[in-house]
Amino acid sequence: MYPDGVEITGEIKPGYEDILMAEAVAFIAKLERAFGQRRRELLALRVERQKEIDAGKMPAFLEETEHIREGDWQVAPTPPAIQKRWVEITGPTDRKMVINALNSGADVFMTDFEDSNVPTWDNMVEGQINLRDAIRGDIRLEQKGKVYELNDQIATLLVRPRGWHLEEPHVRVDGKPMSGALFDFGLYFFHNVKQLLENGAGPYYYLAKLENHLEARLWNDAFVMAQDELGIPQGTIKATVLMETILAAFEMEEILYELREHSAGMNAGRWDYIFSAIKKFRNQEGVVFPDRAQITMTVPFMRAYTELLVRSCHKRGAHVIGGMAAFIPRKDPDVNKVAFAKVTQDKEREATDGFDGSWVAHPGLVPVAREVFEGVMGENDHQKSRLRDDVAVEAADLINFDIPGGTITEEGLRLNINVALLYIESWLRGVGAAALYNLMEDAATAEISRAQVWQWVNSETATLDDGRAITLEMATGMIPEELDKIKVLVGEEAFEAGRFDIARKLLEDFISSEDFDDFLTIPAHEYID
Repeated sequence: MYPDGVEITGEIKPGYEDILMAEAVAFIAKLERAFGQRRRELLALRVERQKEIDAGKMPAFLEETEHIREGDWQVAPTPPAIQKRWVEITGPTDRKMVINALNSGADVFMTDFEDSNVPTWDNMVEGQINLRDAIRGDIRLEQKGKVYELNDQIATLLVRPRGWHLEEPHVRVDGKPMSGALFDFGLYFFHNVKQLLENGAGPYYYLAKLENHLEARLWNDAFVMAQDELGIPQGTIKATVLMETILAAFEMEEILYELREHSAGMNAGRWDYIFSAIKKFRNQEGVVFPDRAQITMTVPFMRAYTELLVRSCHKRGAHVIGGMAAFIPRKDPDVNKVAFAKVTQDKEREATDGFDGSWVAHPGLVPVAREVFEGVMGENDHQKSRLRDDVAVEAADLINFDIPGGTITEEGLRLNINVALLYIESWLRGVGAAALYNLMEDAATAEISRAQVWQWVNSETATLDDGRAITLEMATGMIPEELDKIKVLVGEEAFEAGRFDIARKLLEDFISSEDFDDFLTIPAHEYID
């Protein structure tokens, strides 16, 4: 059934054969054979770059690409369907989420095969089925006596494939597991591009975890090949890059340039950006981050990153989309009032800085964000005319990790351990978008949490605000104590039925390992199907 050299080990359940038809598998296998080795080589370059940083070679704007930063060029025009992106809602590809998010009143729904999705075989294939059905308008769900269907007016769909670092272990091409990114991108494109164009939209993507312009070039080459293979005009694909790694911040314009025929702008993926900063500079003497609650959008390195992002995108005629508001509205109006005020303040900062839109995690926040951007932009779809020539960000500003008054507290250490345990356990159960303490969390929060604990344990200078040194014994000793709190939180029955034993093992392994795991989802993957 499948091309020679292609092996699929995942179960082909009823309906899966439509997604994994021979022609579609041949298409993604061709992409893998064309770009798989380049992907592996680029991942190896990440390892070498980390060694350079550990040896004291700090990132800087590239001399060899100065002509691009100084050149006179623009990205290709933005299609009408994604000109207005004031409010974008995000979430995984499960059927109920897809329907509710498309109906949410947001301008855009970024559906996610990456951080808010657990990459079980069923999640990946059923997600493709759900998106196929949504694009054709016949997605429907009956659940607990309630029927979910699409409204007449729905959000524009953007899809986030997995990052270059993740593989699809259930599909092997010539003996090697294929790229999860090419699997997700290729199947969605193959099955839906023509229907999307008939709908007046197109194949629009979000690109995750890029670290440099060479990784953007790889995506662009994959786009070119995919369009050629299916006879689709070049430039039909449009992609928004999640600016969520600190090394990519030094190559914003270069990344836009590589994707210029396919660019739909950039997004401030701020939680992953914080994780990236901790990860990349974890071994630098004197670089110790305080409690994650103190790493706000106004601290020096985060302020520099977002200001440069707006300037870089608007300079090149590209949209720039702000970060996530993760609050989940409650039944208590007083709680909502306080939280909505904070969300409004955050979105006002973004809109005033020049962002063309922003992210929310829950439909209840759509009108909150929309009111802010409507107040700033009026009848304009975007504010790309705001070039922000007043912004002057130097390389040193992007790595100015000084956070005045920053402290590490026992409460912050315990919260990191608690949230990491809760999220990892949720992920192991197949739930990648987890509601924790009134916030919708994805893998980024767990990554920050466990990375901070690892750094504090391994730093010779990290101490609590009361003067105590942070040791491995202290951190691991808190794990059973936090598990006891979690048992009370979720209830004994749910606790015993959960996967907290494996979550505990994984967290202990993460924080006690001499080597830092780049992504928690990779070692955790062996515990899911």
